[in-house]
Order: sequence, then C-alpha cells, then structure tokens
Amino acid sequence: MKRIIIGLVLCLLCGCGTSRKESVFVYGTSGYGEEMGDAGLNPHDNYSGWSCVRYGVGETLFKLDDEMNVGPWLANSYELIDDKTWKINLKDNVYFTSGRKMDGNSVKACLEHLISVHDRAPYDLKIESINSEENSITIITSENNPSLINYLCDPYSAIIDMNEGISEDCNVSGTGPYKAIRVSSQEITLVKNDNYWNGEVRVDKVIVKSMSDTNTLSMALQSGEIDGAYGLPYASYELFNNDDYVINSADTTRNFFLQFNYRKDVIKDKRVRQAIAMAINKDEFITTLLNGYGSHAYGPFPSEEINDYEYDLEKAKQLLLDDGYGDSDNDGYLDKNGERLVIKYLTYPGRSELPLLATYLQARLKEIGIELVVNSTSNHLSELSNNDYDIYASALVASPTGDSEYFFNSVIKSGASKNYGYYSNREVDSLIDSLHKTYDIDERKAISQKINQILVDECALVYVSYLRMSIVCKSNVSGISAHPCDYYEITSELNIN
Repeated sequence: MKRIIIGLVLCLLCGCGTSRKESVFVYGTSGYGEEMGDAGLNPHDNYSGWSCVRYGVGETLFKLDDEMNVGPWLANSYELIDDKTWKINLKDNVYFTSGRKMDGNSVKACLEHLISVHDRAPYDLKIESINSEENSITIITSENNPSLINYLCDPYSAIIDMNEGISEDCNVSGTGPYKAIRVSSQEITLVKNDNYWNGEVRVDKVIVKSMSDTNTLSMALQSGEIDGAYGLPYASYELFNNDDYVINSADTTRNFFLQFNYRKDVIKDKRVRQAIAMAINKDEFITTLLNGYGSHAYGPFPSEEINDYEYDLEKAKQLLLDDGYGDSDNDGYLDKNGERLVIKYLTYPGRSELPLLATYLQARLKEIGIELVVNSTSNHLSELSNNDYDIYASALVASPTGDSEYFFNSVIKSGASKNYGYYSNREVDSLIDSLHKTYDIDERKAISQKINQILVDECALVYVSYLRMSIVCKSNVSGISAHPCDYYEITSELNIN
C-alpha cells in the first residue's frame, strides 16, 4: 500500500495525468482594424464580415474554392425554381457557438437583419422576401439576380445567431471553428469551438494582433512575439526565406488601382488622366518594389486582358504639351495659365504596397512635369468625405464572390458605395444593369469585357497590380494558407506541431 501511495504522490508531483499544455497561435496582421473598415466581427457592418470569416468565427452558406468556383458550405445545395425564386437547403448538423442549432428561421433572421442595415447587401442580393422551413430557406428576389449565390459567398453574409445578438464590442456568435472571447479594434482573442460541426479544431487559442506598421510586424515575427504574419513589407521576405519559416502565397484578385476624382477640374481633362496612366511602368513597380509579389493589371480582373495604356513617358509629355501645359519658369514642373500642374494624391499606409506605389508614382510623374502631393493617412476615410483629393489609391478584392458584377456595383456604377471618383456613365450603368439580369455565362463575360474596355478608353481608372498574397509562419505551424479571394485564413486545419 505504501508503494502505491508513494507512486501516486510522485505522479502528482511530476505532473502526471491527462492534462496538456494549451496550444496558442499568435497572428499578426496589417489587414485588420478601423483603417481597413473591418474592426470587430460584425458581418453586418462595413467590411467586418472579412474579419468574421478570416479569423474562423463566421461561415457563409456558400464558399469559393481555390479556382474561385462556388460550392456549398453551410448549405447543402440550392435550386433555382424560377428566375426570382431560390430554394437553399441547409446542413442539419450545424450549431452556433451560442449553442443554438442553425435552422431555416435563424438563417432567415440573419439575412433579414443584414439587408436592413448593410450598405451594399440590399443592392447586391435584391431580396424581396424569405420563407423558412426547418432545414431550408426560399429567397424571392425583387428582380432577376443571377449572381445571388455568388453574393452569398461574400463575408457580409456570414450566418450569425441574431438571438444572441451583436455585442457592444462587435462580437457575434457564428458557426465557425473559433469563438471570440475578447474583441477590440487592435486585438481579438479566440478559443476553439469544441462543438464545431466540421471536424476537430486543433489549436486551443488564437490571438489576432493588428499591426498597421509593417516593419513592426516583421520584427515581431523575427523576435518570436508572433507565430505568423499577413501583410509583411516586401523587402523583408528574404529574411524569412529559410528553414525556420514557411511562406505560403497565392495570386489574388486584390487590385491596387487609382480612382480619378471627376469632381476636380484638373481630372476632367482626359489628357491629364492619360498622361498619368502612361507614366506608370507597372512591370518595373512589381519587380523592384514588390519583389515580384504581384502581377501586371490590365483591368479589374486577372482573367481578362484588355487594351490598356502602355508605359511611355515621351507620349505622356507630348499629351500635356498638346494640352497647353509648359514649364514657364523652368522649375521642372508644368504650368498653364499661371498655375502649376499639381495632383493631390490620397492613400493609406495599412497596406504596405500603397505607400510604395505613392513614392513610385511621385517620382515617375515628376519626370513628365507633374507635382504629386501625397497624403498617406490612416484617416483616409474621413479625408474622402472632405473631397480634397484628385486621385484616391486603394486596394480592393475585385472579385471576392467569383463574379465580375461585384466590382462594377461597388466601384463603377453611378452612386456606388466605393465610387470615390464620382465616375458616372449612362452607357456603363445600363450595361451593369444588363449584367445583373443575365444568366448565360458567356453573355456575362461579353458584357463585362465591354464595360472594362469603356473604362480603359475613357481612362476612368488606372489598374496597377494584383496582389500575390503571402502568409509567413514559423516552420512548426501548418494548416494556414493564402487563398485567391484573400479570406479563409484561420480554419480548423490550423495546427502547431
């Protein structure tokens, strides 16, 4: 008996038993926070659906694969009953982290709340009414909406428990592998969902840290403060190209592009817009400043090559001379009627590519006699409302739903929520409306191509580069990978060996 007692005591003292050390993954990112419009986890607010889906809290009815094709996720299947009626069958083994089972009523309540408060969803989804049964919903649209299933992949349509509600700190109860226990604009703490419907969750806790300074992000990964990072500065990738780290990359439809502000007289001059477009050597920018982590953008979508403006400084200079500009005081900058040709350029530092693009463009425009005044600020959303800019440079996933209509409705159409250039063209608006009602895939591609060529012909925007998204992690981390749509980051596959 003494031997047994002594053995038990020694076992306790030595820590014997079934307990194990909690596994924790600390993730640094420059893609989360107020500046990005996705602070918090409420998918019904701005772009916060991205953080909800990215960090494993929320899931959508449908999901995009690596080829950007749509497949079921929380749904099992769908049926187009007629041009305006869609029946969606739901999986019957899904529970919210609140403990409530996901059913037709909960999905109906979530989508109805979404379209009552969100800025983009009502126009995209065109939902007139929703009927629910135990394991299905039937959506009736107000008009033909061939892209409905694609839009139900958008992170804003993540299904959350509206009975649980949305907390003051923008936390929600989703169906994903993780549950948030602490949410702020700078950090999210997640714990695994032990009752996750789609398999075992391997990591106990995930901490997402927002780091807008990408150099700080790089140093945090080097020092071991974090285990993985999204949005590192391009110059730092060579530091992690060794056996201690794994770099996972994917080509995406995230487009770095310039919107011209048509409310400004200088921008209404097409020759000025064309000269700016011709001054950008896109391949040079990608090679020298992005270290090759990008690809040449001809239009909004990588799948479509259209006739774009080619890099040509001499033609750019001639366009401006033909437009009446000259260097009357020999200071290296052009002027007309006594006023220097100055372009006000607004962008933000949250994506490391954008300040690099600003610096690059400033140097190229100086070569053709244009002074570029750069305002790179995390307060860019407020600056937009002041309308004190000629060009707004941003980064947007042009096809997060796997369909071209998203970009046109968000950025191009008159009055669109992200149409910060106030571009308006009746023919383009009409084509977008036609696209919205067309079911045939080949016809949709033809309409999309026509819209894009009009935009290029008018030099309405300048597309520079698509992002080659990269996630860098310590070598003992697996199950996290880049995706073409630029979300689906934290999943149940995440593991620490």
